Amino acid sequence: MGRRVAVPFPPRRIVSLVPSQTELLHALGLGQHVVGVTKFCIHPAEARQQAAIIGGTKNFDFEQIAALKPDLIIGNKEENYQEGIEQLAAHYPVWMSDISTLAEALDMIRRVGLIGGRKDAAEALAAEIAASFEQLPQPTKLIPAAYFIWRKPYMVAGTGTFIDEMLRQAGFRNVFASLARYPEITPEQLQKAAPEQILLSSEPYPFQEKHLAEFRTLCRAAAVRIVDGELFSWYGSRLRLSAAYFRKLNSLPA
Repeated sequence: MGRRVAVPFPPRRIVSLVPSQTELLHALGLGQHVVGVTKFCIHPAEARQQAAIIGGTKNFDFEQIAALKPDLIIGNKEENYQEGIEQLAAHYPVWMSDISTLAEALDMIRRVGLIGGRKDAAEALAAEIAASFEQLPQPTKLIPAAYFIWRKPYMVAGTGTFIDEMLRQAGFRNVFASLARYPEITPEQLQKAAPEQILLSSEPYPFQEKHLAEFRTLCRAAAVRIVDGELFSWYGSRLRLSAAYFRKLNSLPA
């Protein structure tokens, strides 16, 4: 992101502002140094038990963060908000990621490992993830798909998002790749885009089986299914599970 951040090596009091990066820190063996996490940091299960809750990804509790005396704060350009990050960066070392591709996710894993003194563990993790994606079959034709992240209003993943990248990896062609990152769309736009599959993400909106009929009515020609949003959008250590999930996803009837 063009910012130089001086961080004590190795950091001993880390605040993580991003759920997927919280999980990564634990996977790299740095969990004992994570003193603050968001209320959305649900993996691993002990993350919120071992650390203080510092608000959400887009509304930080600055007093709580100050009380934790962090020597490193880790955030993400998309998941966090600029005003809050700038306020924190005025007082603490704030390291930010900006991820829209698998290559950038792997680079982030290596960099966090380097910063945290877990270089070898991070290199091994990144290599494991890269190998799992390299083994995915290369389809001759991508399946046209729409990936919904929200309801009322309807919102989908568009261009320049990590989800868009994961859709391609999973064998799908994003029918809304020509639109901005997370656009609102109308039923008419959905019908015109003519996806063969509609993927309803389990997060951030908690799509469930009860929503399938609604989307089948909106676009009768498309197969509709619920998908694991974490495996499409979490760009840390959870990527170890994504390639196998994508392979299974396309081997089952919609």
